[in-house]
Amino acid sequence: MKLPPAIQAYFDADTDIDGPAPTTVFATNAIVKDEDKTHVGHEAIAEWWRAAKAQYQATSEPREISGAGERVTVLAEVRGKFTGSPITLSFIFTLKDNAIVTLEIGA
Repeated sequence: MKLPPAIQAYFDADTDIDGPAPTTVFATNAIVKDEDKTHVGHEAIAEWWRAAKAQYQATSEPREISGAGERVTVLAEVRGKFTGSPITLSFIFTLKDNAIVTLEIGA
């Protein structure tokens, strides 16, 4: 499956539970929406990433991609230490200038 470079880098980073947040693939004022919370900017995204990894120890593997251009949806299998693992979640990315501007994660 061919993913846009920023999205591929996001999922590559997600394979390492102890690795750093991939903030360089996000625009400076990027927005992440996950679990009914909104995180804005590199610092908040890095905090969200670390907290989620610590709590769930989750990794995700892309299974399907749809959309093109600025809006891309990736269905990914997410495995970790949470009830119902593994589950399929949608990762809805908005891209601009090869960077992630928004990411919405949901069922």
